Parts: sequence; C-alpha cells; structure tokens
Amino acid sequence: MKTRGMMAAALLVVAVATIGCGERVVAPPARVVPLYENVTVHFTPADSTKYDTPVASARDNGRIMATYRELPPLQGPTRVTLRLAVRPIRADIRSVVDRWDRAGSVRLVKPGMAPVELCRFMTAYGGPITHEVDITRAAPLLQGHCAFEVFIDTWVSPAWTVDASLVFTTATDGSVTAPTWAAGVLLPPGNLTAKAPVAGKTITVPAGLRRLELAAISTGHCTDGTDADEFITKDNVITIDGREVLRWRPWRDDCEKLRPLNPYCARWSDGSWSCDYERSGWCPGDVSPPNIVDLTPWLTPGPHEVAWRVEDIRPANAEGNFGYWRVSAMVTGWR
Repeated sequence: MKTRGMMAAALLVVAVATIGCGERVVAPPARVVPLYENVTVHFTPADSTKYDTPVASARDNGRIMATYRELPPLQGPTRVTLRLAVRPIRADIRSVVDRWDRAGSVRLVKPGMAPVELCRFMTAYGGPITHEVDITRAAPLLQGHCAFEVFIDTWVSPAWTVDASLVFTTATDGSVTAPTWAAGVLLPPGNLTAKAPVAGKTITVPAGLRRLELAAISTGHCTDGTDADEFITKDNVITIDGREVLRWRPWRDDCEKLRPLNPYCARWSDGSWSCDYERSGWCPGDVSPPNIVDLTPWLTPGPHEVAWRVEDIRPANAEGNFGYWRVSAMVTGWR
C-alpha cells in the first residue's frame, strides 16, 4: 500500500517532468507585487496630502499618487503583467463624484531617462474598469529601485480609487523572448498643442542589440469635447535624426462595445451615446495600446535624436478651447 508520502512524491515527479523525457517543466508560481491598494486619486489644491497613505503620496494636487518599490533581479525569461482596477468614488447612493471620462496612466520613473508609460487608460463615464496589460517590453527596467506614478486627469475630490500590481511569470515554454534593454524616450510634462506641436529627446543605444522596437502611445483630445482633435484625428510623425520613420493617425472605431462600462454616458436627441463615438486613439473605459514599430535599421549603437510632432493641431478659438495630444514613447532592445 502506498503511503501519503509516497503518493505525494509520485505526484511531484509527474508535475515536475524531466526535459529528457520530452515532458513540460512546471514553471514556478507567479510573483505578485502590489503597487497601489485602494489609493485615492483626487484634486485638492488646499491639502494635496489629504489622501496620502504610508506607501503613496500626492503630486500635482493629488492627481498623481507616487509610490516606490525595491524589485529583485529577474530570473530567466519573464512575462510581466500590470493588473489595474479603477473605481469611481460614490457621492451618494445614486451618483458618483466624478462621472466623466478622464485620461489616466501608470508610469515608471527611473533616473536618466524619460518616464516610461506602462499603461495609458481612460476612465469610463462614472463606471469601474479592470484591465490586465502585458508590459514585458519594460521588464529590464523593473528591477532594483523603482518609482511609480498613477495619474488621472480629474478636477474633483475625491475622485477615483486605484488598485495596481505587477505580476512576474517565469516562462519555461519558450513563449517569452526576454528583452535585455529598455529606456524611456518621450513623455512630455505637457501636452502637444498648436503652440508646441513637437517633443524631442536624445537617447543613447548600447552595442550588441539585434533588434530594437519603439512603442508609441498617442491619444487626441480637445478642451471642449467637440470636433478636433478628439473626433478628427491628425498625422503623428516620429523622426530619428531628422528622418521620418513612422507616420500614422491614431483612431478607434469600436467604442460602442464598451457602452456597458459607461453608466453616466449621455444619450443625445438623435439617439446616439457619447461613449460610442469614434475617437483619436481611445475609447472611454479602455486602455490605449502602443503602436509598435521596428527601428533596428535606424537605432544603431550610439546617440540618436528622437522627435515627435503632430500636424495641424486645432489652435485655441475665441473661447480659449483647443486641441491637444498626449504622447509617450519607449524603446526596447533584444540581444
């Protein structure tokens, strides 16, 4: 008769199979690192520290909550996932404090480079959202001392609560080709506007990389919620050392499917819902994934000037309303 110990040993042998027998090696369990737990994002100029916690502190009057983590070195090819949950704060039983769609992001801040936007998201019209985003291309930076920021472009207080965590999963099946280098390229502190339509940065590429990719996130907006640049997209152009390497018009035409996430969305007299409208690279309640482009031929070892411009941005009108673009870019390399 087999004892429990013998049965457990037998199960272990089956679970952790040998490569020589052609069986799969079971990967170690995923490692979860919480970044934010029920942290409040708000706009409180009179007391921006009102919703600070022992591990998260306010910036920009509470619209940014910052935190820090010490992350161990990665062990082997690793897939990294960002888990994100954003919830509106209730004003009363029938309404929430911030019922509008707001731009948001989770950022990694490292010395000597532009901040890396790990995820660009838009809140729903007063509804909760949850997302899981593959951020493996930033894996080389997610080691050692890491500063993080979560930003929501709100103008009320308190507005939203945020939960966010990193999930590190070692891949033993060859499904992950681990990047060996990454760097933030562009995340302008302000938006691109008709007065300042260009952002630029010099980066230095190390030797020994066989492939380099740029991940660019761009979304168009306007201050009055009508016309350009939110509902009429514009050319985004990226240049390397003055040569154009990418031109595209960010656009989303599938926003209607997200209507259930937008409980406070307006329905107009023609029967349309505002959350359904096509937009310049974003939908209320969803993330805006990056545009990935192979720049290996242009990013040779050494320094390079990377520039981003948006053409024909709507200038300010008599009422002071205008179009603007939120842009960010990072580069990832593989040996």
